[in-house]
Amino acid sequence: MKSVKYVMMGALMLSLSAPAMAQSDNKATIDAIAQAIKSNPAGAADQVKDVFKKYKKNAEVLTGIARAYFDVKDTANARNYAELALKADKKYGPVYILLGDIAVMNNDGGEAASQYQQAIYFDPKNPDAYYKYANIYRKTSPAEAVAKLEELRAQRPDIAVDGMAGHIYYLENDFTKAIERFGQAWSTQKEQMTESNLTEYAMSLFFKQKNQESLDVAKYGLTKNSRDAAFNRLAFFNSTDLKDYDNALVYADALFNKSDSAKFSYFDYTYYGNAYIGKKEYAKGIEMLQKALTMEFDSKTKRAGVVKALSDAYKQSDDYDNAIKYYKEYLSDIEKPSATDRASFAWLYVLQADGEKDATKKEGLLKEAINVYTALKNDEPDAADFTTYKIAQVNAMLDPETKLGLAKPYYEELANMINARENKDAADKARLLEAYRYLGYYYLLKNDKTVSDGYWKKVLELDPNNDAAKQVLGMGKKK
Repeated sequence: MKSVKYVMMGALMLSLSAPAMAQSDNKATIDAIAQAIKSNPAGAADQVKDVFKKYKKNAEVLTGIARAYFDVKDTANARNYAELALKADKKYGPVYILLGDIAVMNNDGGEAASQYQQAIYFDPKNPDAYYKYANIYRKTSPAEAVAKLEELRAQRPDIAVDGMAGHIYYLENDFTKAIERFGQAWSTQKEQMTESNLTEYAMSLFFKQKNQESLDVAKYGLTKNSRDAAFNRLAFFNSTDLKDYDNALVYADALFNKSDSAKFSYFDYTYYGNAYIGKKEYAKGIEMLQKALTMEFDSKTKRAGVVKALSDAYKQSDDYDNAIKYYKEYLSDIEKPSATDRASFAWLYVLQADGEKDATKKEGLLKEAINVYTALKNDEPDAADFTTYKIAQVNAMLDPETKLGLAKPYYEELANMINARENKDAADKARLLEAYRYLGYYYLLKNDKTVSDGYWKKVLELDPNNDAAKQVLGMGKKK
């Protein structure tokens, strides 16, 4: 450790003796002493004393020493050298900013705001003081925070003040106002917007599902820094949501393979999977979704969402065994499956049965679907008409020639449910029509013409041009 100390001291002394330092090269001195403090805060005391002796009347250097101590969280020395800087020059604005930062570290917002206001008074063109003052008030009064930034506009018209205001609203998750202020900066001072402003603007637009606008901002950001992970990620996500899967995969490659300091989450791999699935490259999409499941999640619900996406991917690739497997996992992971969730699960069995050649396996799958719909009917009385309708349909699939009338009691129950309502919507009428057609056909096969004709007449009441009803009732066109 001593050898490091002497090497740093030697480097510092060389910088002090250089011609630039003789000409008050404050920056070189500050950089050297800051590096010494950063490398060995305790061991840098002698170097700091040497610098202080030479620059005890130089507020800039003393503030630099104070800032270096602040950066290593030594607030006692930071405050000491800040006060020495004030003795050297009470009008030096940056020292007030530092004192404000120390107050923030000590959770004293009032003191911090007071110090930042002093910095603005002595150095009205320094944007840092305005922004830090605004940051103090962003939680309690975003409007006051933004008003302070408006004062900066008069002093520094070259700075994208609207971008800074947008940042305030972005931090408070007020994406509507963030978009408004970032948008003003975008339309008037696009070139002055920082990469951070552009990223937050694109993110705000993305959160509000303004995908094309978000993509435009991200693409502009990439003209400034083509290896920026945030811009590549946003271009990737927005292109995926816009169903431009070809470009989405180009941006995905840029994110994963051509971006600096990129760190990946389950969200990245989920979008990667969605882009491949959008291209109908199901194997690659499933691979990415499987990769997403290996990542860290901050909630069980979010992981369940990826599991469902994986089930959907297997469904689209006609792999119903895995689709059902992962859907079961999804249902077990979420706190309370919705009626739609459970109905979708039942329908997976129906879809698998539709392609099953083995009669016994097909029957088993359809019965599984009926079991799910029946449980849902018992648990969700408000969905009774829908579940009864689906149970009737699946029973009709079990009895395709209508020999056993398996669907009969369910279509009768469905008709009674719907007819009990005073008002019927289009879905009610469509289900009622299906029930009457089935029952009419069932009784026709049973040679009960009276009952059969009654149902076919009801079909015509709902659908006056129904050819099947007309034919059964002898109303078809004669040759």
